[in-house]
Amino acid sequence: MNNIIENFIINLRKEDIIKFANKNHLKTTDKEIDFVYSFIKSNYKQVLKNPNSFDLAPYKNNFSNENYVFLNNLISKYRRFLSI
Repeated sequence: MNNIIENFIINLRKEDIIKFANKNHLKTTDKEIDFVYSFIKSNYKQVLKNPNSFDLAPYKNNFSNENYVFLNNLISKYRRFLSI
């Protein structure tokens, strides 16, 4: 499963993040999109190795409150899949 995720992330574009946000009715800033894109590209291997160690709280100031809550819930949901 990690190979599928890694291939997806390698091909990830900022436009994909924008489409995901729009699909989920999130209002994002360019700064949020840039942060998410850079963070994913730089940290995905570490998160895949140990998904339970990832904590979004230190990055809370990079998001609006609404987007932070949404992302935190999303991470909790998908963390279960990665921990299998």
